[in-house]
Amino acid sequence: MAQERCTPALELEHLQRLLLSCREAKKSAYCPYSRFPVGAALLTREGRIFSGCNIENACYPLGICAERTAIQKAISEGYKEFRAIAIASDLQDDFISPCGACRQVMREFGTNWAVYMTKPDGTYVVRTVQELLPFSFGPEDLQKIQ
Repeated sequence: MAQERCTPALELEHLQRLLLSCREAKKSAYCPYSRFPVGAALLTREGRIFSGCNIENACYPLGICAERTAIQKAISEGYKEFRAIAIASDLQDDFISPCGACRQVMREFGTNWAVYMTKPDGTYVVRTVQELLPFSFGPEDLQKIQ
């Protein structure tokens, strides 16, 4: 597997489990309209992995991305500190990147955790949430107005 950079670094075992989990999650995608399956796997501080897939709806705005599915599953189980998320799709020529809404949801839980964007051939690039969403707005910004 190719790696462009890794900040913050994961242990090889966690990284392999994360990358495999996001590819597996993609198989459960419900995407009859876009036909664009996406899977995500989220690694908590404690080492637990939560997976998610995109789930579309005939009322398009009600669909949800794989990244937000995984995050919401983790939150609903009491986890709020994350080390990394990995994302998989069927894109051949480009690494799958989270949409703006997913980036903002990721940002809610910190800026210094890793986002692994993959290709089907197993290669990936990694960025921090901060790198994907510079000059972001987060929970601490709400404290500034009080």
